[in-house]
Amino acid sequence: MGEKRQYFLCGIGGSGMLPLALILAARGHAVSGSDRALDQGRTAPKFDYLRARGIDLFPQDGSGLTSRDQTLVASAAVEETVPDVQAAIRLGAPRMSRAALLAELFNAAVLPIGVAGTSGKSTTTAMIAWIFHVAGRNPTVMNGAVMRNFASDGALFASALVGGGDAFISELDESDGTIALYQPKISVLNNVSLDHKTMDELRTLFGDFIARADIAILNLDNDETTRLAYRAKRALTYSIGASDGDYGAIAITPTPFGVSFMAIDHRGGEQIGVSLKAPGRHNVSNALAAIAAATAAGIPFVDAARALSSFEGVRRRFEFVGEAGGVTVIDDFGHNPDKIAATLKTLHEFPGRLVVMFQPHGFGPLKKMRSEFIDCFVTHLHADDVLLMPEPVYFGGTVDRSVGSRDIVVGVTLRGGQAEALPTREACGDRILELARPGDRIVVMGARDDTLSTFAAEILEKLRRRFA
Repeated sequence: MGEKRQYFLCGIGGSGMLPLALILAARGHAVSGSDRALDQGRTAPKFDYLRARGIDLFPQDGSGLTSRDQTLVASAAVEETVPDVQAAIRLGAPRMSRAALLAELFNAAVLPIGVAGTSGKSTTTAMIAWIFHVAGRNPTVMNGAVMRNFASDGALFASALVGGGDAFISELDESDGTIALYQPKISVLNNVSLDHKTMDELRTLFGDFIARADIAILNLDNDETTRLAYRAKRALTYSIGASDGDYGAIAITPTPFGVSFMAIDHRGGEQIGVSLKAPGRHNVSNALAAIAAATAAGIPFVDAARALSSFEGVRRRFEFVGEAGGVTVIDDFGHNPDKIAATLKTLHEFPGRLVVMFQPHGFGPLKKMRSEFIDCFVTHLHADDVLLMPEPVYFGGTVDRSVGSRDIVVGVTLRGGQAEALPTREACGDRILELARPGDRIVVMGARDDTLSTFAAEILEKLRRRFA
């Protein structure tokens, strides 16, 4: 990709598109794009941020595509009927998927490091990025979440870095099967569980991902990942539950918004204390994955582990929004059963009722994982906790709405849980304010909707006024 090109990104504000746009622009390519959220007046600061980096934005009506020299980049979710796609067809402009373009960049790197798995990808990617940064390795990073260590007033949406080093560290998504496009030198597989595809499909995709790498980083605490270990040419393993991993952790001590532990290199016997600002045992596991990936790239174990004590986390992963009148508000990306369970288990290590507002990220996931969602909430919500659910987020397009939030709520209540389905998110907000009492933790959960963070902030402000 030495020559400079013109790229038009349809859906440029998405969590996978925005960092790709930033990397392309930083490398000198001409980047423009459109987004349905921009047309609908949502999340204006994100689009202001893109404009400030020289990226031109257009309505999603085809007007931004004017030359066959432009390459249209779109995710698999963008339908043929979208005006931008129709404009590209009329012009004879080339088209690429987001994944294909990212794979082109990733595979061209000297040291491509891919992070995959059902849960924990964004956090682990950010951890590896921070370790490399502290070690002076100047990496390029593609992440699906804002990395707090790299965010500032001038870089509010720091989900990408462009560095001059040899490493290209990227979160890789298996949901549409495009993980098969990537050729990592180091592959990280955190876990495998039901999400977007069947288990058989996931075993094939992740197994092939492991097999393509020179070295695989594998989580022995996840049975499915352990079963795939035979596919690796060479592996480094980690575990917080077993003693036979290459890397482990002892003396795990949780705090409300962090966790400390002793990281151990079982191969050399080295140990070092780590104080994470990201809470939960699952983040101890993510930290070990990051340490293992860094050591595979030649960074000493002690240096890698020490860097994580200054890791600030990623946005919307158990993010503390604020406290008012003894009520704490938390913003969280939890959207599949595994992620939700990890957050709920972490919260229940400390006292206080949970009032959970879960906005599903689509009708499709509810239909595919209906029983798993119900089991998750029944298992991990305590008797006095309350679950509130609006209908899934929907921004247009064709979708099967045969299973909605009410189906999940009915399943939870039939098994003894406290759950309510409400028609809108605004109605959930009103109900939260009715329910909230000192000692509660209010948790706003969901994905694919940047306005959830705004919603959480508004809840906090209303609580402050109530308790003033």
